[in-house]
Amino acid sequence: MKSIKLDNTDRKILELLQRNSNITNALLAKEIGLSPAPTLERVNKLENGGVIKSYHAVIDPASVGLGVSTFVMVTLKGHNKENIEKFMNAINKVEEVIECHHITGAGDFILKIICADIAAYQQLMLEKVSNIDVVDSLQSMVILSTMKNSKVLPIPN
Repeated sequence: MKSIKLDNTDRKILELLQRNSNITNALLAKEIGLSPAPTLERVNKLENGGVIKSYHAVIDPASVGLGVSTFVMVTLKGHNKENIEKFMNAINKVEEVIECHHITGAGDFILKIICADIAAYQQLMLEKVSNIDVVDSLQSMVILSTMKNSKVLPIPN
């Protein structure tokens, strides 16, 4: 994707929307020093240009009964296009996998998985993830606590 040239006003809009996507257009306009109409035009430009992809509510996992988070490093049996596609097709069907990253280094992918508890995690690993036929090995790391979990990107000048 081609990057879009951002000015300081665009950067300020992105900063504010990342911190609170629920902000009203009127308040956003006041914060950046423009009237509401040009503010809305700029936000629309950022959305239509693919800079702003979507808006989400951030939910506390524990409050909805999700008490165990893990990172899992996955190594495939062979690092070729067919195996990668098979793995991606299978892993995209596992809703407990909330992130999947193709990586360099010791493994091929790193997953972030969230489950209710260790028993649910064990069942998920035994019945779904380890049964993907192109998976060679898995290395799990249980997240004990999280010190930082920012969703705010540092927008470069």
